[in-house]
Amino acid sequence: MDPLDAFHLYDTTLRDGSQQEGLTLSVADKLAVARHLDELGVTYIEGGWPGAVPRDTEFFARARTELDLHCARLAAFGATRKAGVAVQDDPQVAALVDSEAPTVTLVAKSDLRHVTGALRTSGEENLAMVRDTVAHLVRLGREVFVDAEHFFDGFCHDADYTTSVVTEAFAAGAGVVVLCDTNGGMLPHQVTEIVEDLRARLEQAGHGQARLGAHTHNDSGCAVANALTAVRAGITHVQGCVNGYGERTGNADLLTMLADLQLKMGLDLVPEHTLEEATRIAHAIGEIVNMPVSPRAPYVGASAFAHKAGLHASAIRVDPDLYQHMDPRAIGNDMRMIISDMAGRASIELKGRELGFDLTGEQNVLSRLAGTVKQREAEGYSYEAADASFELLLLDEIGRVPRYFEVESWRATSQQLRDGTLETEATVKLRGAGTDGADGGRSVAIAEGNGPVNALDLALRQALRDRFPLIDQLELQDFKVRILDAHHGTDATTRVLVRTAGADLEFTTVGVGPNIIEASWEAISDAYTYGLYKAGVAAPTG
Repeated sequence: MDPLDAFHLYDTTLRDGSQQEGLTLSVADKLAVARHLDELGVTYIEGGWPGAVPRDTEFFARARTELDLHCARLAAFGATRKAGVAVQDDPQVAALVDSEAPTVTLVAKSDLRHVTGALRTSGEENLAMVRDTVAHLVRLGREVFVDAEHFFDGFCHDADYTTSVVTEAFAAGAGVVVLCDTNGGMLPHQVTEIVEDLRARLEQAGHGQARLGAHTHNDSGCAVANALTAVRAGITHVQGCVNGYGERTGNADLLTMLADLQLKMGLDLVPEHTLEEATRIAHAIGEIVNMPVSPRAPYVGASAFAHKAGLHASAIRVDPDLYQHMDPRAIGNDMRMIISDMAGRASIELKGRELGFDLTGEQNVLSRLAGTVKQREAEGYSYEAADASFELLLLDEIGRVPRYFEVESWRATSQQLRDGTLETEATVKLRGAGTDGADGGRSVAIAEGNGPVNALDLALRQALRDRFPLIDQLELQDFKVRILDAHHGTDATTRVLVRTAGADLEFTTVGVGPNIIEASWEAISDAYTYGLYKAGVAAPTG
C-alpha cells in the first residue's frame, strides 16, 4: 500500500474553515494556504465548492497552473445530484467534473429527518442520488469520497437508514465514507459505540474492509477527542482545519490531531523534519487568513510551553520534562519562561538564558532582579507579554543597558479650535541624540499628531532620526491600554503595551503611569531603545 494511502490527513480549511465568522479568503489567499498545507504534508486539500462559489471555481482553474503540489492531492467539494434530476444533467455535478480535481468529496444526507425535511424527498430517492452521483464520477475516473452529513445524529435516530446511505455509497464505488458530527454534539464514548456498531453492520453487508473517515466539529469541546477515538475504533481518514477554523466553535484542529496521532499514538504520518515546521506553518496561515493563532492553542500556541510559577521553574531548571508533556522542538515550538510577580530566581535565570544571558551562580543579581520584578508588578507593570522591557530591566541590573539618549523634557498639548478641530502638538528635548551626540549634543523636535501619544511618537522619532536613521525602520504596530484600578475613575493607574516591528524584529514594551500619556511615553521610548540595541546599533560613549 502506498504510504499516503495508509492514513488520510484531509484538510478542509479552504472550504469548511472559511465558513468561520469574519474569515474571508481571496483566491490568492487560498493558493497561499494550499502551498503551506502541502508543505505540512497533508494527504488531501479540499479546495472549495466549484460551481456553487465563483471564487472556488476560479481557485480550481488557477490551481492547474499555479499550484505545484508535492504531497497533497486536491479535492473538490460538492453535493449529490438534485432530487428528480438525472446526474448527467445536473450543473453542479458537471462543475465538479470541470474543476479537473482528481478527488471529489460529495456531501450526502444520511439523517432521514434531513432527507424528508430539508431535501423534501423520499429516503429511496436520496439513496439513488448517492448511488447515481458516486457511480457517475467513478466512471469518469475520479476518486470519490462521501461526507455523510449529520451521520451520528442520524444513526441515533434511525441506524438502519443511515447505514443504508453508507452501504449505498460503498456499493457505487466510494473510496471513503466520512462520518460527520455536523452539529458537534457527540461525546467520545458515543463515537466509539456508534463506529463499532456501524462496523458490525458493514461486515454483515459485505463492506467490512471499507474505509471510514471522521469529520468532527467542536460544539461540545470534543472535536479532536472524537476524531482520535474514531481512529482507535478503526477509522483511517480524519478531516479538520488548521488552527481549528470553522463555523460556530470550529472544526477539529488538524495540527492538534496530527501531533496527537504522530507523537502520542505512534502513527507515522509526516517526516520528523516536516512536523518541526508545524508551528511556523500554523502562524503563517494565521497571518494569511487574518486570524492569528490563539496563544493557548495546543502544541503551536505561544503559551503552549510557557511557564510562570516559580515552583515550576525550579523543577524545569533540573529537568524540563518534569513540567512539559513533550519536547516542544518536535513541533517547532519552544519552552518560554514568563516573568511575573510569581517568578523566583530560577525563573529569572531560565528567562535570562532564553534571552542569551548566563546568570548561573549570579545569586545576588538573581535575587535583586526577582525583587525588582515583584515590586514593579505590584506597581502595575506586567512582563508576561513584554519580554523587551524585561530584557532592558535585566541589562540595567547588570550595568549593560544602552544609553542612546537622555530625556531633558517632553510635553504634549491638545486644544480645540473655534471651528471644532482638535489640534495636538508635542515637544521632545533630548541630550546625546544630536548630530554631535558624543559630546552631549541637544536635540529638540516638535511634531503634530493624531492625539498626544501619536504626536509624542513622531516628535521622538524626529529627535532621534539624524543620529539613528534605523529608527525609520521601526514601526509601532499595536497599542493596548488597560486601566488597573478602575474604581479610581479618571485618577486610575494606566498600563500601556506597545508592539513594535521592523529591522527583522518584533517585540513588546510596557509602560505604567498615573496617566495614559506618561505610560505611553515610557513604553514608546523603551521600544526605540530596545529596537536600536537589538539591531546592533552602538550607543554613544563619552
